[in-house]
Amino acid sequence: MTKTVDEQIELISRGADEILLVDELKKKLQRGKPLRIKTGFDPTAPDLHLGHTVLINKMRQFQDLGHEVMFLIGDFTGMIGDPSGKNTTRPPLSREQVEENAKTYQQQIFKILDPDKTQIMFNSHWMESLGAAGMISLAGKQTVARMLERDDFDKRYKGGQPIAIHEFLYPLVQGYDSVAMKADVELGGTDQKFNLLMGRQLQQAYGQESQVVLTMPLLEGLDGVNKMSKSLGNYIGIDEAPDEIFGKIMSISDELMWRYFELLSFRPMDEIATFRERIAGGENPRDIKFLLGQEIVARFHSRSAAEQAQHNFIERFRKGALPDDIPEHTLTAADGELPIANLLKEAGLVASTSEAIRMVKQGAVKIDGEKVDDPQLKLAAGSAAVYQVGKRRFAKVTLT
Repeated sequence: MTKTVDEQIELISRGADEILLVDELKKKLQRGKPLRIKTGFDPTAPDLHLGHTVLINKMRQFQDLGHEVMFLIGDFTGMIGDPSGKNTTRPPLSREQVEENAKTYQQQIFKILDPDKTQIMFNSHWMESLGAAGMISLAGKQTVARMLERDDFDKRYKGGQPIAIHEFLYPLVQGYDSVAMKADVELGGTDQKFNLLMGRQLQQAYGQESQVVLTMPLLEGLDGVNKMSKSLGNYIGIDEAPDEIFGKIMSISDELMWRYFELLSFRPMDEIATFRERIAGGENPRDIKFLLGQEIVARFHSRSAAEQAQHNFIERFRKGALPDDIPEHTLTAADGELPIANLLKEAGLVASTSEAIRMVKQGAVKIDGEKVDDPQLKLAAGSAAVYQVGKRRFAKVTLT
């Protein structure tokens, strides 16, 4: 069933940080023609993680709405090095590195995108033919003052840190990509906003209608604080084994789970709202997180692999990892709830509440195999679970 313009706007807006400008997007959609959707990736890393897929998921939504998706592999810009968010000059990649990484990108994106509806493009196709004269002409479309409006350039300039001239070329080339591709919409992370807006300006300079800019938030990693990143070790790689992906999904906090549902799941938002209601009604958040883990594993492996990963998780963390002689305690929850620090102390798992808080902050406390990351967590009366501190301290606690 064809969706109305308003229905398309609602789906396109899901999880988005900003759409510049919504009225322009509505006008483009009202023409009833498929829009040309651009997203660019520099092949600077050979493996995608879930943070990368936030944009790719949005591209899939555009595909499902009948629009033309153009996945741009920045093999030319990859040899410049994207300075976005950097406080130092980023070393460019060699041609060999770019080509090798580009192959891996193509293999991985089709786990989400429909290969029959995806155009794979390389910006070297038009940038190498642009030539020196064309590059000089392109550089004449912007000023140094405009470039220094970028927050990262501004900070480096004021801090006396070097900015190589070739770094100014990066946003110019990314903007020119939109001209060459005749993009109607360009997607990017919030850290790419300056570059995306450059595309709008250059399209105007070349006599084209400006693209709409849609920015997506940067997905927090497993720690719930920092952007998902391989260098920080808080990532979930889409090529990881099913058990690894499932286990990492289960390790995120209950609050972060909703962020992942919005940005990574293809379930309708009203269904996700129902999940919230079920948890508010007393359902264990772990059971809802199982659904998220299954969906993600099935996307990158298979439904059977997802079911097996859940089975393995339950066996490992609720049965196999537990000793046979777990002490049992029944504790009283005053006013209907008991703080986690007090519970761990009263159950004999820690010597003091301060130690309990410290262990929670270190990620060493689990409830039924799930890591606890809130030292102020309060457990409700009527609950029963296995609590674990470190690798060897266990207790089954029932609260009355």
